Amino acid sequence: MIPLSVPYLNGNEWKYVKDCLDTGWISSAGSYVTQFEEQIASFVGAKYGIACMNGTVGLHIAQILAGVTSEDYVIAPNITFIATLNAIKYTGASPILIDVDPHSWQMDLNLLENFLDENVVIKESQGFSQSYHKTTNKRIKAIMPVHVLGNMGDMNKLMKIASKFHLDVIEDSTEALGSYFQKKHAGSFGKFGVFSFNGNKIISTGGGGVIVTDDEELAKKAKHLTTQAKVSSMEYIHDEIGYNYRLVNVLAAIGVAQMEEFPKLLASKRKMDSYYRTQLNGVGDIEFQEVSDEVDANCWLFTFKTKYMRQLLNFLNDNGVQSRPFWMPMNQLEMFKNDIFISNDNQSEQVYASSISIPSSAGISLQEMETVVSKIKLFYSSNI
Repeated sequence: MIPLSVPYLNGNEWKYVKDCLDTGWISSAGSYVTQFEEQIASFVGAKYGIACMNGTVGLHIAQILAGVTSEDYVIAPNITFIATLNAIKYTGASPILIDVDPHSWQMDLNLLENFLDENVVIKESQGFSQSYHKTTNKRIKAIMPVHVLGNMGDMNKLMKIASKFHLDVIEDSTEALGSYFQKKHAGSFGKFGVFSFNGNKIISTGGGGVIVTDDEELAKKAKHLTTQAKVSSMEYIHDEIGYNYRLVNVLAAIGVAQMEEFPKLLASKRKMDSYYRTQLNGVGDIEFQEVSDEVDANCWLFTFKTKYMRQLLNFLNDNGVQSRPFWMPMNQLEMFKNDIFISNDNQSEQVYASSISIPSSAGISLQEMETVVSKIKLFYSSNI
């Protein structure tokens, strides 16, 4: 079976993990945690990086530090991995779900702006201008754009909308390490960016995340909250509710080794994307995700649309090519079906019903890609 997306471990991972084992520094303290934080922040172009146990908890902490409360709304796209919405619910806040653009599959910013123009009143509170929903009178505190599949929307427009309506921007960049909009890295536009290093990402620590920010005080606070809010190196004194959200040194060691290989892995992803687009162009009714000329995407997980998605999905998995459907739209899940969903024609459902992801590992070989393409072509020639 050609896997969908697995880690590529061919650098110093064994060496650095052995160093942790030999020295006994395997848990929450150790030099590799600091190195990994600095590597990610430097690559992204942020001043500070705070390692955490995964991207989901990074999104949770970022919202807490942005001041999101149980009385607030947070705006998010209707197509995303569920972690985005789970993190909103962890704060007690409610999501406002915005439908996606049918071509890029990112949050529809025209739809977003029209919704805010028609449904928001701006009030002064404690010396700050803040947006409130006209009907519910709940504050809309933040917006969480998701760089779906490593692609990016128009971040200039999004930042202007956020500024106009006084919204904190928390970028869910969990899929977007190596992605740029107008040569500015994903995660570096908002108050916070959050990255994930799950096993299926371009680089992996097995499980892990990093929060990035340019705000020194928020960075210190993030480190404090993710380490149980402990105020003394000696005494067990804690000054608020904290979280055991730390990334352990042995996993950070893997991350350090992976970052050393990252330029090569990113180049491999982009070659993969180019190969698939060239070889599958004009095959059946396949439609590719559109990437703007202003975006240099990391090509994380190759996904395309076809009205034969379910048949192709079964065919590929039955023939040794691991493939997966796209994420179910958030408004269709039981936990979120009563939350606000803004849409004109439910593009989310159309994208979901027709999209399939195919093998995209950073270390995928040409032979494997040739096999994937041949199976897809065989499906269309034999079944359609």
